Amino acid sequence: MTKGLMVTARKRATAPRVDRSVKELTGTVEGIVYQNKLNDYTVVDLATDEGELVTAVGAMPYVGEGERVRLFGEWTRHSEYGEQFSVSVVEKLLPTGANEILKYLSGKNVRGIGPVTALKIVNRFGDDTFDVIEQHPEWLSDIPGISRKKAGEISDSFREQAGIRELMVFCQNYIGSTSISHIYEKWGSRAVGVIRENPYVLCEETDTVGFDRADAIARNLGFPPDAPVRLTAGVVYLLRYNASVNGHVCLPIDRLVEAATEELGADARLIRETIARESEAGRLGSYTVGDTEYVFTREYGEDEDIVARRMIALDSSAPEVAGDNVDRLIDRAESEFSITYSRDQREAIFEAFGRGVLIVTGGPGTGKTTLIRALLRIYGMLGFRCALAAPTGRAAKRMSEATQEEAKTIHRMLEMEKVSDLRPRFNRNESNPLDENVIVIDEASMIDLPLMAALLRATRIGSRLVLIGDAGQLPSVGCGNVLADLIASGAFSTVSLSEIFRQEKGSLIIGNAHRIHAGELPLLSRDAKDFFFLHRPDEEEIPGTVVDLINERLPRKYSDAIREQIQVITPSRRGKAGTVQLNALLQNCLNPSEKKKKEFRFRDFVFREGDKVMQIRNNYETEWKKDGIDGIGVFNGDVGVIRTIDPQEEQMTIDFDGRISVYRREQFEELEHAYAITVHKSQGSEYPVVLIPIYYCGTMLQSRNLLYTAVTRAKKMAILVGRADILEYMVKNNRQEVRYTCLSDRLRRARLSAGSAAL
Repeated sequence: MTKGLMVTARKRATAPRVDRSVKELTGTVEGIVYQNKLNDYTVVDLATDEGELVTAVGAMPYVGEGERVRLFGEWTRHSEYGEQFSVSVVEKLLPTGANEILKYLSGKNVRGIGPVTALKIVNRFGDDTFDVIEQHPEWLSDIPGISRKKAGEISDSFREQAGIRELMVFCQNYIGSTSISHIYEKWGSRAVGVIRENPYVLCEETDTVGFDRADAIARNLGFPPDAPVRLTAGVVYLLRYNASVNGHVCLPIDRLVEAATEELGADARLIRETIARESEAGRLGSYTVGDTEYVFTREYGEDEDIVARRMIALDSSAPEVAGDNVDRLIDRAESEFSITYSRDQREAIFEAFGRGVLIVTGGPGTGKTTLIRALLRIYGMLGFRCALAAPTGRAAKRMSEATQEEAKTIHRMLEMEKVSDLRPRFNRNESNPLDENVIVIDEASMIDLPLMAALLRATRIGSRLVLIGDAGQLPSVGCGNVLADLIASGAFSTVSLSEIFRQEKGSLIIGNAHRIHAGELPLLSRDAKDFFFLHRPDEEEIPGTVVDLINERLPRKYSDAIREQIQVITPSRRGKAGTVQLNALLQNCLNPSEKKKKEFRFRDFVFREGDKVMQIRNNYETEWKKDGIDGIGVFNGDVGVIRTIDPQEEQMTIDFDGRISVYRREQFEELEHAYAITVHKSQGSEYPVVLIPIYYCGTMLQSRNLLYTAVTRAKKMAILVGRADILEYMVKNNRQEVRYTCLSDRLRRARLSAGSAAL
């Protein structure tokens, strides 16, 4: 939007006649000053019923010149453009009277009608124009220039506008304008009818409306609390919620019934009947391990089944390479690389050629990268075609740098397509598998269940799969515990690398990481150059110490450039040194407000040009450009920098390691500041310098593997700040994060079944 346009609008504003305390305006759209078709952000001149011309701004999908509207919102004052009415909800009203109808049709709101045609139609039919267009479109063909075909197109367009208007009115008290736009795109003029029949489709088939809002609409429509569609939607909601928040692929039926009874206020018997009915219909799935029955959504049940069946098929179908031949090739690789492989590394290489699946685990410095290079060289000698991939962009980049071979994210390797449903679709699948016959995946602990299922669907039976990861790290951000389940099943060759190679003299990071993993306190030395612990028994001092280290102490010792290399990684969002508290302090310190920097307030955040931000959920549709190449998908944990902000258009340009993406207002809720991030969100990334606050934040987040994961993110320096007693507790607390899955049992059964078939 240009300043000139806004100045013109403001010059035509009339003396105030509308009470500025009101939160509702009704009037006619005199003109569209600006409209962004991507996010529906619109600036209009509104002639209110009180006779004042005002500027209204906000998401107003499908609003056109000449339309009568009722706007809900509040008065604001923009620093550059002055007084505006900020719109939260828009209701489209049908114009009445020939003059208003003419203005509406002249505004090109109905396809096929411009100002000249509008005048002809209104002159002929007057106040009955809308009735004629909707009910008797053939009458329009009596007007010169309007054929029967064109009359039909005009009527269809008008009915479409009526459908949009009906949807807006129907949903105005529950759903924002942006969500309404998405809903109309999905169901069109049928939207209101679809919602009336079953409001819960809003939370089941879209990702823009939650269960609570769908439930509120259902109550308003008179759906009883024990309506079958409500109970089904509630059970599915609880399963999906636990998958996204707690990582559970499934839930024990007793726990699910207990949770659903409390959440939905329904009788336990009805919940069990609902689960049984939906399981029989195939919408839910169940699987029994021992005496416990687990309940899945259909998608996650299918994912586990796919992973179990295809992993066993891959493992047993790859042709074996003779051991003496492998031995000669290892010797040749050692000679080429001027290296001697350890006993564990040689074992891993042999296992990679004995069966189709190999799992390699090991902590930092144990030679995982050296092993990958050896495997690639030997596979190449034998004529295999290899694909390298990792779950995140940063991990793929590190893999490429270490091997000097191209590595991609798994999403990119599988050629993810832009989709509008709740899951991504991949161009590579069973009917279009990957061309390579060796797939090597690094940082395998980060692979969640749906992504693993997609990877296996695209991997040809007869290919080899090598999974490399650190079993001591936290499980994936997404649902499931895939790497741990594969290892626990005992179904595949698994080699653990234990010998430490990469440890510089005087370095403590790698050694202390292994000590923590073994349940031993880290060594602390005055001569240390890369591992430090600053004891702060008073938790109130921790945030100030973190800020002082970043802003003063480290730059004073190592130069100002070190600020860009530091990442704060903390156990929790909440607490004295959680991300919420630290991000506010660090933003104010590292990127303070300045006149030249544009900023935008969104809920409790202020996003500012130069801010470091993180994507907090997978968005498979976000578009980006990098080096002239278009791509899609920004994922949970991706970190970027806000390059530009357009406050008036309500959008930001963000740089995610060279991937430039434009974020619209409705996407802002997917972002958080990333000066401080949680340990869970740091997985798969490495940073030159890591600061780790150590404070009380609940026993669930004070575990050994969480501390180990945090420390292993540090490449050159790790600094722990906080309480010594909490540090000791974390090292001793070997509590593993429990995630409900059935994958390891499915794998064992699939292995037994395959063995029986072979007999």
